[in-house]
Amino acid sequence: MKKICYHIPGMDCPSEERIIRMKLDGVEGLEALDFDLEGRKLDVFHSGEVEEITPLIESLNMGGSVSLVSEVDELPDEAVDHSRERKMLWAVLIINAVFFVGEMIAGWLSGSMGLVADSLDMLADALVYGLSLWAVGALVVRKKRVAAVSGYLQLALAAMGLMEVIRRVTGAEIFPDFRTMIVVSVLALAANSLSLYLLQKSKSKGQHVKASMICTSNDVIINAGIIVSAGLVYWTGSAIPDLVTGTVVFGLVVWGAIRIIKLSR
Repeated sequence: MKKICYHIPGMDCPSEERIIRMKLDGVEGLEALDFDLEGRKLDVFHSGEVEEITPLIESLNMGGSVSLVSEVDELPDEAVDHSRERKMLWAVLIINAVFFVGEMIAGWLSGSMGLVADSLDMLADALVYGLSLWAVGALVVRKKRVAAVSGYLQLALAAMGLMEVIRRVTGAEIFPDFRTMIVVSVLALAANSLSLYLLQKSKSKGQHVKASMICTSNDVIINAGIIVSAGLVYWTGSAIPDLVTGTVVFGLVVWGAIRIIKLSR
């Protein structure tokens, strides 16, 4: 059995790990995957040839490259059992799904594109966790179809959001309720903090927890950005800060959706 070591610069969050797992799912001869997210490394244990795995890694456009190939006799313990994470993943998925609905409703009612965009970011996270919890034994083709549907859904919602931003910039006078923006963003910040707490309390490896902290910090930055933009809306008397924040977050959602769509091919 071969141990193929990859250096993947674009992999630093659990979402990237799950995208890679889906991409390699069903590859004949694949024995196990051992991720080091903090070090951005992946060890693939495979009974076939390197040429079968490397093109799949490269197709994800994360900058993956082979750093070492060696022969091994057995699998490391940490590469075998990932079932401990399932309860934690379910909890984080539910938190993200609930806040997707809550932020979407609050965003439209308050007229804040920043909240609407952040709700889609929550949806993207929920979909990634949901795909990672797909029933054991499901056909690879079915998994890829679900990934494609989720990717196109995110892309369509983000496109509609960007169109709404353009509509408001070009003439629709909708002034967001900065109070609602602050309250909902603070609650979303609390939800992300709870997700981080659950990740820390799980029995996952330390490296996985550290990588999750990095990933969750991005969501925290978005929440803080919306709070700042709400303050700027109040201070300037203009909706532009909210529209700028919404545009940036919509762009992040589009990028994530494109990556998921590529994965499904």
